[in-house]
Amino acid sequence: MSAPKKVVLAYSGGLDTSIILKWLQTEYGCEVVTFTADLGQGEELEPARAKAELLGIKSENIYIEDVREEFVRDFVFPMFRANTLYEGLYLLGTSIARPLISKRLVEIAKETGADAVAHGATGKGNDQVRFELSAYALNPEIQVIAPWREWDLTSRTKLIEFAEAHQIPIAKDKRGEAPFSVDANLLHTSSEGKALEDPAAEAPEYVYQRTVSPEEAPNEPEFIEVTFEKGDAVAINGEAMSPATILTKLNELGGKHGIGRLDFVENRFVGMKSRGIYETPGGTVLLEAHRGIEQITLDAGAGHLKDSIMPRYAELIYNGFWFSPEREMLQALIDKSQENVTGTVRLKLYKGSATTVGRWSDYSLYSEKHVTFEEDAGAYDQKDAAGFIRLNALRLKLIATRNRRVADKG
Repeated sequence: MSAPKKVVLAYSGGLDTSIILKWLQTEYGCEVVTFTADLGQGEELEPARAKAELLGIKSENIYIEDVREEFVRDFVFPMFRANTLYEGLYLLGTSIARPLISKRLVEIAKETGADAVAHGATGKGNDQVRFELSAYALNPEIQVIAPWREWDLTSRTKLIEFAEAHQIPIAKDKRGEAPFSVDANLLHTSSEGKALEDPAAEAPEYVYQRTVSPEEAPNEPEFIEVTFEKGDAVAINGEAMSPATILTKLNELGGKHGIGRLDFVENRFVGMKSRGIYETPGGTVLLEAHRGIEQITLDAGAGHLKDSIMPRYAELIYNGFWFSPEREMLQALIDKSQENVTGTVRLKLYKGSATTVGRWSDYSLYSEKHVTFEEDAGAYDQKDAAGFIRLNALRLKLIATRNRRVADKG
């Protein structure tokens, strides 16, 4: 692999990526471009600009972009149309952000004439796979640099020594071992490592950042209405909002009621198990609302097919294959299913749970005259069920007859 001349670095402004920035300069003698994405992580990003400038990056090579709307509109919402859960529980908050970051890294590389991109993911986790598969899918010629797999800075002590040797500012709390590692964006927060590495030990309350504990949540329920068009949320309580604004509002509502906490031991793509604490308050409310509107607008055959492919779709996103043809094929099927998923859902938020309590739509398939226990005025002839049952029972009766015959001979 030839040494890169210009590298676009996914840069948070934190200690690790600042060390990576300086390491790229000293190891390869290359020009560095920084990209910092505002994904709704809730942090002020301008300090990242100041830090990059302090480390010698030219102002024209510092990219700080608000991508919250693109993130929710083009990544989160398409994923939620599928009611996506990895291993039945995880709403994929970290996984779904990586393809967008990779997309911008590759685009900025093209804009600036860079021949490589770099990320700060370690060699033990999933993010290295997600960043790199996405980058190669978008530009097969791009060079990807993963310092954690190359350098000899294998301990926190060595990292601190490198930072001090190169005058990289170190926050005081970084001099000791951080209690856990946090990733955040508009969809969720993820906490892993250190205090959370023992899966038998309950996570301390201080780990949670976006949600109150259900025990401390309000003692009175709150009712809200979420309106959908073609599978995407477009309004809360009748007020039209942009995708990112909707998720922000649902985060506020869900967090207030202690909704969306998950203590999860997952199977990483690289082969090991990992314990994480996830908070997805708005996403948990959104998932419940979306399933609520699908209950009356989605045909049984379409809905069951969609549910059957969801685990595969979730696995593709988790493993970093957002830009793969198979994910795009599944997305086309999912999006087709959403053509009539339009209407409003009423939800009850209370003590850690979001529950659908009402739903209505002009596209509803629900027919009260067919399901009523009262007189249905001939809408459904119950005698038809006898033939239906006989036809479906035929193969079961044949199997039972065969089994009885064989048993009698034995």
